[in-house]
Amino acid sequence: MGLTAGPVPARVDASVKAAICDLVEHAVVGGWSARAACHLLDVDDSRVARWQARRAAGEPLDDAPPGGNPLHGLLEWEQDAIVELFDTWGETDRSHRKLAYRGSRIDLVHVAPSTLQRVLLSKQLLLPGNPPREPIPRKPWPDWLQWQPNRIWGYDFTHFPRAERASIAILDIVSRKWITTVTSVEESSTQVEIAFTRALNSEGLWAAADSAATDTLVKALVDGDHDKIDKAIAGGDRPLLLAISDNGPQMRSVSTKEFLAGVAIARQFGRPGVPQDQAWIETLFGHVKGEWPHLEHIRDPGELDAELARVQTHYNQVRLSAAIGYVTPDDEHEGRGEAIRQARRDGLDQARADRIDYRRNLKETQP
Repeated sequence: MGLTAGPVPARVDASVKAAICDLVEHAVVGGWSARAACHLLDVDDSRVARWQARRAAGEPLDDAPPGGNPLHGLLEWEQDAIVELFDTWGETDRSHRKLAYRGSRIDLVHVAPSTLQRVLLSKQLLLPGNPPREPIPRKPWPDWLQWQPNRIWGYDFTHFPRAERASIAILDIVSRKWITTVTSVEESSTQVEIAFTRALNSEGLWAAADSAATDTLVKALVDGDHDKIDKAIAGGDRPLLLAISDNGPQMRSVSTKEFLAGVAIARQFGRPGVPQDQAWIETLFGHVKGEWPHLEHIRDPGELDAELARVQTHYNQVRLSAAIGYVTPDDEHEGRGEAIRQARRDGLDQARADRIDYRRNLKETQP
């Protein structure tokens, strides 16, 4: 019958029902009661009685489709209207939700989006959806760039709504050092200039910026012409560092471009809609707000400034960063990171050797 050991399932084929009825009738002829036979077959006797009655009346034993016949079910003309709606507007709307609202808008058919989608699937009709966008290749790092601290900075804004303030932070991409923060009621190129001024001062780079900002390089950076920038670099000029960001208006503004060019800082923007291109700075405030959630509950701007300064010190000097091998950003920024990582590797090797020696000596001293 196609059944395994155990109770008869709630839904079985008509052939199984017929075979069970035959078994019960055969048992009754042999002197069993119908109830005892059903108990042995592990099926409810009332179910078998219904099957027997349907078979005696010449009715099919197949189960009706699940769901029954609800009073609010779709009518045939509504299903035809949904198909017509698909043929006429499917290419335009491209979504079952929009298509359902389109049907109401033109007074053709009034159905829920899920109902419309179910009808289309039952008829194997698929909406085209939006065409795929052509991928934009990621910009490579410039050839002149050196992967070391104070050569690549990322910057971005975040918001603290309860304090009604926006903060811009600058992060060293290589060492993960949180260099500076500027918090203000505004979010403009002015805050970008203040932040970079503070960052250059704190890192002692003003003299280097002044010597690197030759007229040729500054003009090339202001023009934004890559050929001119490459020509200036080939002539011996070199930008002080590279600043990466998203495509916000503060970052794209002429004032920001001219200021950064004046201090020999080149710019590179991430692809629109691809925050992974500047993931380092994007995740900074994610970590900060996640590990110090009280910052988002502060309402006083002065208190927010003080707390951000305290958190910045802890972030740079105490918190271990997984991205740079579990050293602090200050360790990596000041060149101590590799020595600390090597000391851990040496310590692990020595601890393993000590455990081996201990157990070997213990084995030799045991009787």
